[in-house]
Amino acid sequence: MALQDLPVMLGGYRLMITEAPAAKMREAEDGTVTPVVDRTSGEVQYVVTLFAKPLPVEGRKAGKGEEIRVNLPGDPGEGFEEGMYVELVNAVVNTYEIPDRVDPRKIASAGLWFKAAGLKPVARPVRSAA
Repeated sequence: MALQDLPVMLGGYRLMITEAPAAKMREAEDGTVTPVVDRTSGEVQYVVTLFAKPLPVEGRKAGKGEEIRVNLPGDPGEGFEEGMYVELVNAVVNTYEIPDRVDPRKIASAGLWFKAAGLKPVARPVRSAA
């Protein structure tokens, strides 16, 4: 059973856009590519790729960070470009499991996927000269 829409707090991370928001696309078995559309609203869904780097904490070595992809319910608007720092609005995480094609009792793949209601610009953190 997959867990759905678990609230996630990313306040301990600096989130930088590494791939600007774009329409989420799905490739069919015949090779055609179409935008993913929300079943209820009919709006095209978007996806943004972010680099999530842990904020420094005194007495602990800074982590390296990781790239995450975040699904958005629609176009987040103008001005969200690569290199920009953002916050996620109402971020949640979900789990998924894909059964093995040969033996459906086995799990072929499992993981997490993020989604948020939107993006919010954040001023780039200023480092002190001291």
